[in-house]
Amino acid sequence: MSTHAYGHGGGRAARPLREAMRPAGRAGFAARGVIYLLVGFLALRIAFGDGGERADRQGALHQIAAQPFGTAMLWLLAAGLAGMALWRAARALLADDKAGKRAADGGRAVFYALVCWGTAAYAAGSGGSSGGSDQQSKDWTASVLKLPGGRWIAGAAGLALCVAGVVIAVRAVRRTFLKKLNTARMGRRTREAVTVSGAVGGAARGAVYAGAGVFVLIAAVRFQPHRAKGMDETLRAFAHTPAGPWLLAAVAAGLVLFGVFSFASARWRRL
Repeated sequence: MSTHAYGHGGGRAARPLREAMRPAGRAGFAARGVIYLLVGFLALRIAFGDGGERADRQGALHQIAAQPFGTAMLWLLAAGLAGMALWRAARALLADDKAGKRAADGGRAVFYALVCWGTAAYAAGSGGSSGGSDQQSKDWTASVLKLPGGRWIAGAAGLALCVAGVVIAVRAVRRTFLKKLNTARMGRRTREAVTVSGAVGGAARGAVYAGAGVFVLIAAVRFQPHRAKGMDETLRAFAHTPAGPWLLAAVAAGLVLFGVFSFASARWRRL
C-alpha cells in the first residue's frame, strides 16, 4: 500500500510512525515465510510416509529449535512476528480504508500478537501446548460448546473459516495480490515466479482454512468437540481422501510456495 493510504487521522504527525512500520511489516512477512516453508516441508514429509513431526506452527518451531543457534533464531522469528502485529495495528489505526478493512487489520494484529507471544514462550523454554494446534482447536471448541448457544457460536466460527478459506483461494487464483506488490521493480521471470507462488500458495492456504472450518462445523453439528482439527490434523485429512497422499503432497507444496511468496512480499509489498 502506498504511503498516502495512511491518511486517516494521521497527517504529518503520523508520518514518522508510518516510516517506522515499513521495516516492521517486511520483517513480519519474512517471519511468515519461514513458518509456512517449514509447515509445508513437514506436511511433505507426512505425505511421503514420515509423519513423526506435527505439520503446524509448533512443529515448525521445533524444527528451528533443533538447529544450531536455534533459540536465537526463535527470538528473531518472534521479533518478526511482533513487527507484523505492529504493522497491522498501524494500518488499523492510520490507514484511510473502509471500516471493514481496518477491522480486519485489527483482527490480524491481534492474531499475530498471539502467535508472537506463543513463539516467544517457546523460545523461553515453555515448549508450548503438548497437542499443538490440534489440541488447541479441540479445547476451544469444547469450551464454546459449553456456553449457552455454543453450538451456534462454534458453527458460525466454522462457517467463517470456510468462507475465509474460499475467499483466500479465489483471490489467489484471480491474482488480486499483484495489486499490493511493486511489480514494476521485478523482472519478467521474477514476476512470473511470484505470480505462480502467490496463486498456488494462496489457493493451498485457503484449502487448509476451509478444511479446518469444515471440521469445526462437524464438531458443532454433532456436538463432538474432538472432531475439530488444527492445522496438522487438517493436513493429514487430505491424505485420507480418494486422491490419497498425493492431495496432501500438492497442498504441502502449495504451502511451501506460499512461504516463498511471503518472502517476495517482504521484498516487494507496497507498505
